[in-house]
Formats: sequence, structure tokens, C-alpha cells
Amino acid sequence: MAVTQVQYFSRALKRSVTFTALLPFDDPESGNWPEAGPFKTLYLLHGIFGTHTDWLYRTRIQVLAEQKRVAVVMPSGDNGFYLDHPDVGAMYGEFIGRELVEVTRALFPLSRRRDDTFIAGLSMGGYGAIRNGLHYHETFGWVAGLSSALITYHFENPENIKHMLHVGDRYYERTFGELDKVKGSDKDPEALVRRLLEKGADMPKLYLCCGTEDFLIEQNRRFRDFLTASGVDFIYEEGPGAHDWAFWDASIGKVLDWLPL
Repeated sequence: MAVTQVQYFSRALKRSVTFTALLPFDDPESGNWPEAGPFKTLYLLHGIFGTHTDWLYRTRIQVLAEQKRVAVVMPSGDNGFYLDHPDVGAMYGEFIGRELVEVTRALFPLSRRRDDTFIAGLSMGGYGAIRNGLHYHETFGWVAGLSSALITYHFENPENIKHMLHVGDRYYERTFGELDKVKGSDKDPEALVRRLLEKGADMPKLYLCCGTEDFLIEQNRRFRDFLTASGVDFIYEEGPGAHDWAFWDASIGKVLDWLPL
């Protein structure tokens, strides 16, 4: 397994960015160099206050990716929920959903097939994976959200979010814009699902999980209930666990087992 960090100038973000990539170039059992690719690829997103090395240093992702022979790309999303912020020239949705996929496919021997292209994330990254996986449904065939921060539900009553995640009262307005306009927009996962259903578009496969001791459990159950009522085919799992790396380390193994690897 090759571990590499890449720095390049992002057109979507208007600055230099760094991402970490895992590439299964070698075969540790035989010692041979097998034919390289094209590899199936998982784009893996971190949570709030995180960075592109979180998954590498805090979970077994390197070992699991080596076992599954899958490439893993881990970008930095700062604290912007992987959304577009055109007012400051930071188009994180465009970066995750289009540019990063194009750049990594140009650099590495990755499959260009939609069914071989996956996106997943935890907490803020779970929201980012769901939002961008649905918004860029022609790119991603499989989407997984772990303890997803589906906080758009709380925007119905902004008093509920003032102190969530300890980021300050104005953080969500700066990140999502006018909160009373989020529902029904392309920042609203429910709205994105409805649009795909209305168009008869090919819905990505969906996997959701959350720990029963997680403070985000009710958000995830509400999205589960919405998907069920909408007739969407998906997998939802919950069990003992909090909003922590022990749960995410266990869950990423389940995600890799679920993916068509």
C-alpha cells in the first residue's frame, strides 16, 4: 500500500490544497508488483475541526484498504461542511464532487466508472458525503454517512443550533447562508433526494449508521424515516456507540464490506 500526500493549486478553492491518498500498488503477500489499476476509489471525508490525515492516523483505513485493494482519497474540507461558498471563492462542493475526482483520476490509475466511485464521511463529512453524493449523483454510485451531521433539520428552529459543536452562534449562517432558505435548496438532503426521484435519476446506493449514544442519533433516524417513506432503497444501522473514533473505526470496516469490492 502506497501512502502519498499531494499538493496542488485548486481552481475550485482558489488556493493550494493537500490531500492524502492510499493506493494498493503492491501485493505484500507475494512481494510482486501487480498490474496497477484501474482501482475502485473511496473519497473519504473528515469531520469538523479535522484534516486530511484524520482517517489515516485514527482508524485502520490503511490496513482495510490494503485488504480490499481499494484506493482511498482523503481531502481537507476545513470547517465548511463541504458546501460552496461563492462569496469567498471557496467552492468546496465543486472541489469534492468534480475537481478532486478529475485530479486524482489524472494522477493515479483510478477507474472512471460511476459504480467504482464511492464517497463516505463522518459527522460533518457524513453530511458532506450525502449532500455531494446526491448532488453529483452522476459521479458517485455509492454513498455512506457515518454519524452524519444532518443539522439542516435543526434550522427549522435556529435556537436549537446556537451551541452545537461549540462553533458560535453565527457559524451556521456563515456556512449555510440564510437558514430559513436552506430547506428545499441543494443544501437540503431531503430536497436532493426528492429531485432525483422526480427526475427518475439513478439514485446512488446509500448506507447510513449512527451510535445510539450519539447526540446526532435523532437527526439520522429522521433521515432514515424520510428515505423509508420515499421508497428509497438504503441500508441503515445503529448500535452501541458514541460520537467518537471507536465507533467510526468499527463502522468504516462495515462500509468497506458493503461496497462492491
